Amino acid sequence: MTPQQNIETASPDQLMEQITQLLRQPTTTHGLARALRATVKELELHRTHRVSQKAWPDGRIDDTPRKVQIGGGAHRIAGFFNIDAVPPADLLWDVREGIPLHDATVNELFSEHFLEHIDYPRSAKHYAREAHRVLTPGGRLITGVPDAAFVLAQYPAGTADSEEMIKKWYGKRDCLDAINTHLDLINYVFRDQDDDPTYNPHYWAYDHDKLVQLFTEAGFTKVEPWNFDPQIANPKRQWGSVYVIATK
Repeated sequence: MTPQQNIETASPDQLMEQITQLLRQPTTTHGLARALRATVKELELHRTHRVSQKAWPDGRIDDTPRKVQIGGGAHRIAGFFNIDAVPPADLLWDVREGIPLHDATVNELFSEHFLEHIDYPRSAKHYAREAHRVLTPGGRLITGVPDAAFVLAQYPAGTADSEEMIKKWYGKRDCLDAINTHLDLINYVFRDQDDDPTYNPHYWAYDHDKLVQLFTEAGFTKVEPWNFDPQIANPKRQWGSVYVIATK
């Protein structure tokens, strides 16, 4: 059997093992290793998603939570049902494939610093339509993302805000030596560290106008600025982010 046939017939677990072996080889080039690490992430997400999908093959869970958080990671909100592709979460599910909730059952849907991590237009627009579907009439979708307008407004020279942004967003990361100019900072906001397996890259940048367009196209009747509420949102996200509230 040829190597190509091996790949074509391999299961995700077998592919994972083959990739792991390649990553261990010192002859694997830097570029190939980056691509393989991204593939490993997707295979892990696929494996987790398939487990949940087997439990609910029609794509709808039995519960009907009224308040739902999408992609919250370690930031949990009291009273919210958390759906994420990675633990910890109340439900492990890849929402790029849809939101596994019944039509018109959710009163409030919340996410912050999630939307920029899924591809645009397919997954982002699909997510917006799914959010509209699961919300009750008058239901609210609250979304926060890094504010591209904020970081671009300071180009080319940057200001003291640049240093504050680096400190707040990247102070605990290992990329500080790579941020040498304000344009470097812009690149991190738009792309993040796609070469670091610890972090997920950014696939699209958003500002207020883009969020309005995205959710209006999905059918929401009103999209307005959201007043930051630290009871729900992560306080560390307030600075340099833009939030909107879209009403069905």
